[in-house]
Amino acid sequence: MKDIKTKEVTTKPKTKNPASRIPKELMRTAILESKEKSQTIANARDNDMGEQSLSEYASGKVTSAEEWAARKTGRTVTRAGKTAAQTSYEKIKLRVTGKKEAQKEAARGTGDTQAPDPVSREAPKQKKREQGASRVKVKERENQEVQIQKAKRQKAISDAVKTKEQKIRAARETPRIQNGQEMSEGGSLSIKRQNQKSKAEDTARQNAIRQKQPESIRIKEKPRKRLEPKTIQRRTIKTAPPSVKISIQPEQKLRVASSNALTARMQKQMERRAAKQAAKKAALQTSDGVRRIQKTARAGENTFKAAKAAVEAAAKTVQSMMAALGAAGAVIVLLLVIMVGIIGGAAFSGSSESSEALSQEVLSYTATIQKYANQYGIPEYVSVIQAIMMQESGGRGTDPMQSSECPYNTRYANSPNAIQDADYSIQVGIQYYADCLKEAGCTSPQDMDKLKLSLQGYNYGNGYITWAIRKYGGYSAENALQFSNEQAASHGWSAYGDPEYVPHVLRYYSSGGLFASLFGGNGQIVSVALTQLGNEGGQKFWSWYGFDSHVAWCACFASWCGDQAGLIESGKMPKFSLCDDGIAWFQSKGKWKSRGYSPAPGTLIFFDWNGDGTSDHVGIVEKTEGSTVYTVEGNSSDAVNQRSYDINNGTIMGYGIL
Repeated sequence: MKDIKTKEVTTKPKTKNPASRIPKELMRTAILESKEKSQTIANARDNDMGEQSLSEYASGKVTSAEEWAARKTGRTVTRAGKTAAQTSYEKIKLRVTGKKEAQKEAARGTGDTQAPDPVSREAPKQKKREQGASRVKVKERENQEVQIQKAKRQKAISDAVKTKEQKIRAARETPRIQNGQEMSEGGSLSIKRQNQKSKAEDTARQNAIRQKQPESIRIKEKPRKRLEPKTIQRRTIKTAPPSVKISIQPEQKLRVASSNALTARMQKQMERRAAKQAAKKAALQTSDGVRRIQKTARAGENTFKAAKAAVEAAAKTVQSMMAALGAAGAVIVLLLVIMVGIIGGAAFSGSSESSEALSQEVLSYTATIQKYANQYGIPEYVSVIQAIMMQESGGRGTDPMQSSECPYNTRYANSPNAIQDADYSIQVGIQYYADCLKEAGCTSPQDMDKLKLSLQGYNYGNGYITWAIRKYGGYSAENALQFSNEQAASHGWSAYGDPEYVPHVLRYYSSGGLFASLFGGNGQIVSVALTQLGNEGGQKFWSWYGFDSHVAWCACFASWCGDQAGLIESGKMPKFSLCDDGIAWFQSKGKWKSRGYSPAPGTLIFFDWNGDGTSDHVGIVEKTEGSTVYTVEGNSSDAVNQRSYDINNGTIMGYGIL
């Protein structure tokens, strides 16, 4: 017989080109980088948690989710790849072993070239039967391997669907980089336990395979060399044994480049954090300046509102003139508009230099100031007294009016800050300021010359008022400084009082300025009326008018407020005690508007309760918002009260325009 040609068979499994391992190595690189990035972010979050913003916290959460997904995907792919490779390897090994045994049997049966005897004729048949049995056993073994691989895949799937908490716990057990040190002791122990467990599982699996294999085809397996776990130290990745370093040098370069890029990103993040901290410090240093700007803005808000109301009134005036003059008067109207703009700009810029905001402490004493201002007959000077308190103490301390040295202080020593009762300090200070107003001859907050004289007198004492009137006829900044120098020299002191007390107080006080003289002090009459809220009986108003017993005093109240605002003296409104007399005056001046008109603050509003055509009541418009008119009225339930009405209310007769 001819020799049977056989193909040379080797027991060594075939391996693909090492380059084919690059995708797997890249996957491993990505997983290692994700772990390194996760640890870096965790360390940064632990170190900077106190300064972390909401956006940084959210970004960290998103990054954590991405890392978790990457770890899960990488582990699943790695596990599936290992399972597939193991299955292929076992199948190839079984097939090669079976073929090798069959070839050996065939070689022994056909090696003799002599003619077979009858006994030897039966030998090939027996060998064929044995080979068939061997093939059946190999087939059974392959089926068993398939079942084992199915069980492994099911286990891999069950491992992949572990809960998120288990994944996080497992991730925490992995080695971490901490300040350039090697992996923590706990992480090293965890890896050792994992390696020991993996070795035990491999040994048990190999023993089970050997026990199930028949003696004729049992394979002596060569123990596989396991790679040591890779450790990360100072951002340098330890690679596999030297025998495979050549095939993965590109991977090492990629890892080093990635590590450098990560270091650069971390450096940029630290620089951004340092910049943010510097910005915060700068913001803290400038917070005082910002608060001052905010105070100035709040202080100017009231001035802006007043300017807006004045401009609206001017616009309405221009519209009425346009209707009256028509096209022929366009030039005149244009000149008037220009003049109004110049005056308005001057008024706005002038008033913006004053009226700084009052402190909350001063505002908290408003009710007390109103009480004592009413008691000593100067209720219209509440805002002036607030400005004095703001300059004296800002509303702080037990002597907010700094009135310990006033002659009316009889409870405490006449030395600075001796008064220990804020209410008593306000009472004494207002009583003394009422004397200053009387000595200066000031009868209205609009009389700025005499008001300034009274203010400097509160600081120097009433003696200055008498001296200034006798020598100079009133207050001036020059004579205030002269008086201070003379008093300091006569007493042997280095200084006396505050020569600039008047401008210091007036920066907290706004009397209406140029707008009050141009547009009749509408805002001032409202301010005066509001200081009288709560007055019952109206005795002050009807006795001021000249009555010696109680009368219906709503018109007396409106006239008294107009007088305090300087409107009667300037001819902007009449002094009247009967509502019909007031209506007749406004109608004669062409300043009457019927119901449905939208009134400005300070306008007088007249009512007819029973609809008989005779006015029964009058009040002062505080403001108009939409279709609602808000008022301040005297003799409303025999007191000064605030009310509100619909702009088309049937009881409204009309309005007297100031």
